[in-house]
Amino acid sequence: MRGQLGQIVRFGLVGAINTGTFYGCYLLLHPWMPYFAAYSIAFVLSMVGSFFLNTYFTYRTRPTWKKFALFPLTNVTNYLVQSVGLYALVTWAGMDDRIAPLVAAVVAIPFTYLLSKKILVPGGRKAEADAVGPTGPAGDAGLESDSVATR
Repeated sequence: MRGQLGQIVRFGLVGAINTGTFYGCYLLLHPWMPYFAAYSIAFVLSMVGSFFLNTYFTYRTRPTWKKFALFPLTNVTNYLVQSVGLYALVTWAGMDDRIAPLVAAVVAIPFTYLLSKKILVPGGRKAEADAVGPTGPAGDAGLESDSVATR
């Protein structure tokens, strides 16, 4: 249970960093394009950062090409929850389109946590215990053949 709580706290920290990255990109892009295009580009950029932060810091597992390929698939649900939320908040609730992405992101947090854990820690507790030593990921920093890292 203690390890699970630590994961949730780390996930929250990564989420805060990721949200800041997303929101900063969104605000930089928003003056030059429609709000939804700015939102989509910012979302993709922050998703790549989220993969690496969650792999190394939250779940303390190795990044692999397979996980990298699957991670966006899990975020499709996150994207849909946020997109519907954004549209509803701006169109139906009349919320400012500079604030609505943050509100929509909060609603998507539980979905993102559960889906990212399923993808990044396949096999549950045993796989997690095998991948994580006392100081972090076991082995040679995840440099197996399907690793995202390069030699």
